[in-house]
Amino acid sequence: MKKFISTLQDIWKIDELRNKIIITLSLMVVYRLAAHLPLPGIDPTQLSGINDKTSGGLLGLLNAFTGGAFANASVMALGIMPYISASIVVQLMGIAIPYLQKLQKEGESGRKKINQITRWLTIGILIIQAPAYIVSLPSLGIPESAFLLGRGPLFYFSSILLLTTGTVFAMWLGEKITDKGIGNGISLLIMIGIIARFPASFMQEATSRVTQSNGGLLMILIEVIIWLLVILASVLLVTAVRKIQVQYARRTAAGNIKDVAGARQYIPLKLNSSGVMPIIFAQALMFVPGLLANSENNTLKSIGISFTDMFGFWYNVVFAILIIIFSYFYTAITIPTNKMADDLKRGGGFVPGIRPGKDTAEYLDGILSKITLPGSIFLALLAVLPAIITKFGVQPGWALFYGGTSLLIMVGVAIDTLQQINSYLLNRHYDGLMKTGAKRKTTV
Repeated sequence: MKKFISTLQDIWKIDELRNKIIITLSLMVVYRLAAHLPLPGIDPTQLSGINDKTSGGLLGLLNAFTGGAFANASVMALGIMPYISASIVVQLMGIAIPYLQKLQKEGESGRKKINQITRWLTIGILIIQAPAYIVSLPSLGIPESAFLLGRGPLFYFSSILLLTTGTVFAMWLGEKITDKGIGNGISLLIMIGIIARFPASFMQEATSRVTQSNGGLLMILIEVIIWLLVILASVLLVTAVRKIQVQYARRTAAGNIKDVAGARQYIPLKLNSSGVMPIIFAQALMFVPGLLANSENNTLKSIGISFTDMFGFWYNVVFAILIIIFSYFYTAITIPTNKMADDLKRGGGFVPGIRPGKDTAEYLDGILSKITLPGSIFLALLAVLPAIITKFGVQPGWALFYGGTSLLIMVGVAIDTLQQINSYLLNRHYDGLMKTGAKRKTTV
């Protein structure tokens, strides 16, 4: 604890890092305050119905990503998710559209153009999602009396405009955090929205255990221990790498005329190279079967109903299979083994025992395929773990923190942010926050 306090003091001593953290926290507070601003014309005291509907299931997951703004009928009800959807679409389009492929190779200027395309696509998605959200409010449990000024054209126009503005504002906040603050702004906004639901979910679970004599404090302690173990497993999944040994025959040392022969390095191939993207892709597809619940055909309707329960058996079986498939798909399109092999060859490096060029690319691709299988299975198990946990009497809201997208986003963003803070500390010769980086303390 003493070392942790000392590290916090070191962080505060670095003016640039301190200012970045203050800016990040300030913008996150602004985002959370905006999430509690209800749409004009809606009585916030009559939203108990929508809160009940979003206590579990797919709507509960959407509500978790927006930090409760979805259930509050807030101006931030759609959160940052339309931007995430647009980013995924642009990324996938980059595989097939030559223009986007060209932009990806143009460096910073190309990245700015791709960001601009993503922003416009976000607005396009909002034009569809915002009206759909407003129209669905009565079916989500909001009574007619909650619409203080009725549901006329003025209400629809103003609400759609505010929902669009809210998401664009959230997108701007995320980009400002990335530019002026610390960490990835968009990811931090999603994480803070998820964490915002944590206290209420935990208190609901604790209350049900104590008041209903359902295990009491001992059961709560067991659940917390299991939760911490799941977090540990998630950290291992995010950080695990397979090191491919690389050797450079001749490399010139900086500031030295001599050549350094036989320098050895390695290529780190992640066990889970695709991160949470397979879960997000699979989650998006799992909304489609649920639409069949409104079908007039009894068979299709029963299938649709079974897929509206995110804690159901068949839902999670299909969900896990899709995650494994998308893990391979996303890894294949994001990890260019051919380019890695070419870059290695141009740099004078080679994998011991493997010929440079095509053979190296095939070798890297084979290793990547082998490690992706256990990584994808582990990812699928974490994704369906909330459904397993609920079978032991855990409340659905609290169960969502035992795995799935929520937990992996929190773990991934936390690790990424800590690594950035750690790099600032190490560059200034302070002990880092992370154990592996605490060996650079020197005297100046």
